[in-house]
Amino acid sequence: MRRALRLVRVGVRTHVTYMSRSPLEITFAVLVPLVYATLAVYLFRAAGDPDRLLTASVGAGLMGIWSSVLFGSGGAVQNQRWLGTLEVLVLSPTRLPLVLLPITLATAVVGTYSMVATVLWGRLLFGVPLSFAHPVLFLVAVPVCVLALGMMGLLLAAAFVLLRNANALANPLDAPIWLLSGMLLPITVLPAWTRPISWALPTTWGSRSVHAATSGGDVLTPMGIALALGALYALLAVAVLGRVEHRARAAASLALA
Repeated sequence: MRRALRLVRVGVRTHVTYMSRSPLEITFAVLVPLVYATLAVYLFRAAGDPDRLLTASVGAGLMGIWSSVLFGSGGAVQNQRWLGTLEVLVLSPTRLPLVLLPITLATAVVGTYSMVATVLWGRLLFGVPLSFAHPVLFLVAVPVCVLALGMMGLLLAAAFVLLRNANALANPLDAPIWLLSGMLLPITVLPAWTRPISWALPTTWGSRSVHAATSGGDVLTPMGIALALGALYALLAVAVLGRVEHRARAAASLALA
């Protein structure tokens, strides 16, 4: 356990450093959350709902975190393939889930900038008051939501390892997941048949805990559910990655770009 925690800590630090050296990653991480926040605030203002502008800024931050996890995880695996190091990672003594976990967590950590940027952007540019209902719980709910998103990213990484072009999966998953998770709009406005899908996503409960800490409501229950579903997704990722790794080895497809 100690070695695993050290591996995760060193891996997260390494991948965060690597991502901070990439002009593309920096541009994407800086600009996209601000665009999300601007559109969200204008949409809520146009709807005549100025009391929820802080909720709009927080929701835009959650959207930015999810985009960072989704595209960052896929891009990181793709980069390892292009650099010729993916085979080395798969063949290393450390199990593949532990190798990929720091990548997904690093993308989530980088994505936390989205939350800070969108809240400050809303405050400085639009004058959104920072009146959190539970400010202390908000500081706890955001890391829990980040962890839940990281576990979901780990499960998606199983497909990212197998696919030759991870963006083919990442691109169509961006908007549907944040819609189904209620990051910006409540899931009650969606068709009723989507509710079971939303409830099965840890991102839904992580988002709900963050929004509850922002505007009021039960924070701890959705936070606990997000952690439980995140752990379940991590276990599924371990099982799925074993089969995906075996299939990729058998097909000799790891090195194909």
